[in-house]
Amino acid sequence: MLDYVYGQDELVAQFVAQLIPHVRGYGFAKGKAIGVIDAQGRLIGGIVYHDYNPQSGVIMLAAAATSPRWLTRETLRRMYEYPFSQLGVQMVAQPTPADNERLLRQLAALDYMFVHVPRMFGRERDGVLALFTREAWQKSKFIRRPDLRLEEAA
Repeated sequence: MLDYVYGQDELVAQFVAQLIPHVRGYGFAKGKAIGVIDAQGRLIGGIVYHDYNPQSGVIMLAAAATSPRWLTRETLRRMYEYPFSQLGVQMVAQPTPADNERLLRQLAALDYMFVHVPRMFGRERDGVLALFTREAWQKSKFIRRPDLRLEEAA
């Protein structure tokens, strides 16, 4: 069983930054975070929301974990409930190294769209700007309550 931690933004952001090689030395801009705790009370995963632009309705997301067991249906629901339901954003963006095929497969399964960006992670490392719209989330199987699905896109 997993538990979720809110209000420990800096702690969770530092944990996630240490697990993502291209963020490790720099960290994240001030933002919000959700920690994922295992049954033994250990922090095993985290989601960091940063660079929120209320005017455009876009927020950046980064996530990482020490165990694949962290990514449950409930974790995914909570991961996207914050930006879409609480903040009301129209899109979540997630910069991803182009060679991270596992993560790109996971994002494709969620119906992210991809924009290839040459040299995004340095001269020799391309990236993908992975984009997840509100409409894609509303069609998602991870929304359980019908009142969270909008009849028409806002």
